[in-house]
This record gives sequence, structure tokens and C-alpha cells, in this order.
Amino acid sequence: AGRPRTREYMAPSRTCPRCRGCSPSHAIVLALLGTALALTALPAAARARTLRPLFEPTDLEMEPTGVLDIDVQIGAIRSRGPWRAVVPDFELDFGLLPYLELDLDGAYAIEGSTTGPFSLDHSAPDSLWPSLKLGLYDDHDGVAQRAWAVGIQVGPKVPVAPGAHGIGVEGLVLIGNVLGPLHTVLNLGAFADPAPDATSGRPLGIETGLDFELDLDDINRFSLTGEVSGVRFISDDPHQLLATAGFKWAVSRSLDLSVVGLWGFLAGSDRYGVLFGVSPKLWLFGR
Repeated sequence: AGRPRTREYMAPSRTCPRCRGCSPSHAIVLALLGTALALTALPAAARARTLRPLFEPTDLEMEPTGVLDIDVQIGAIRSRGPWRAVVPDFELDFGLLPYLELDLDGAYAIEGSTTGPFSLDHSAPDSLWPSLKLGLYDDHDGVAQRAWAVGIQVGPKVPVAPGAHGIGVEGLVLIGNVLGPLHTVLNLGAFADPAPDATSGRPLGIETGLDFELDLDDINRFSLTGEVSGVRFISDDPHQLLATAGFKWAVSRSLDLSVVGLWGFLAGSDRYGVLFGVSPKLWLFGR
């Protein structure tokens, strides 16, 4: 699910200084919708091993130098099988330079049994993704409230789940744009995850997503958020298609609260769920 933030306190410059991303042109939107339709037409390969966690599109916000953003979500998600409690899904973003950020993504969940009552004895941690997010281009017109930005995010996938092994890798190209109150970012990338067990191969796939936020007032205090994302697996894994919608409240300069609902549409996706988020910012130095 999405990770909304307060954009008015972003570091200026090379990565869309007052936006998270892109209200892309109609061509980009149509291309993304075409990808989603193509995913729905693909056959889903059945498998017994654990499903790969859903792809969550990211934004192009760059934290100011010395600022740590701690984005935590907790909630409940219904998979194609049992429920699982997300405790938590997290993202840590630390600003190294105005155009460079160090990120750490991960999640820990407790999954219920396929039969019988829910229990706390089946953990389902996601691989850790330490990565660097680099701003490459930024064209910003503050008067007209228009901007374009391009960045990349890349890093290794570290196995932490029981039985998982081998270092993976994931990389994204991020294309962002702002048009008035609407901010969106297009994600295009690929991954090779750690193998989930000793006998299965690595999950391999191509991922695409659109992350957006619509400001509801002039001071960016309240906004609507959403995502559409899909994964086309090259490996023998069921494909994914996911949509989310949520609401964000910027309580203060250093604290955001959010609620997000999610819906999945293919065999590799969760069915539905709800996540509650809290995102404090800490100024470690350079304030």
C-alpha cells in the first residue's frame, strides 16, 4: 500500500522539489492502463510456494539532507488464502544530499493458518531492500505549478525469511510530474528476488506502477492518495495487479497520518485489506 508524505518540506531541487511525481501525459496513463489490461489477459501459473509480496510504487520525494523519514503501516490483509496481520510494513528514508537518498524497505507479517483459527505462530517477513534513490533531472515552474522529474532507485534484496537464500536485486526508473494539485509518479522496473526455499528458483519479473496524490487544500494538509501496480513474472509465479486508495492528513511539519484500502485482481495478488500509517520525520543534522 501507498506511503504518503508531506511535500512542502522536501529538499529543493533536482527531484521535483514540491511534488512526489507525475500527473503524466495522457500517453503515459494510456500506456499504464494498457499494461494493466495485458496483465489481466495473462494466465496465472499456480504454485505451492509463498507468493511474492505485492509491488508498491514509490514516489520521487527526496528528504532534505540529515532528515530521516520513518514510514510505518500496520493493518490486516486477506490473501487468496488466509488473513495476515501486517506488523509492520516500513520504509526508512534518509537524506544524504539534496539529490541522493538512502532507503530501507521491508515488512513483517503474521499469517494465519489455511484451516482453523488465526494464530501467531506463522511469521511472513519480506526481503529487506536497502537502496539508493538518485534524482537525475528536474524541471520545475513554481508559478505555473508544473514540474517534471526523473530519478532511479536501485539496491540489493536481502533474504530474511526462513529458508530464503541468495542476494537479489531490484531497480526502478521513476518519471514524475506535477500539474496543479495532482502529483503522480510512474514506476518502471525489474527484480530478481532471493529464492524462497532450497528447491525453488528465484522470482523474476517486470514491474510497473502509478503512484498519485491529489491535494485537497492550498497548504497540502489533506490529500487523497492511490496506486495502480502490476507485475509480469518471467519465473513460474502468478502475475499481480493491485489498486489502492487512501486519505492522508499532514498533522504537522513532521508527522503524517494515513489510511489506505487495497484490492487485488489476479491470482498473485492479495484480495483486499486496510492499512493505517504513521510517518514522523526526524531532523538528525543540518536543520
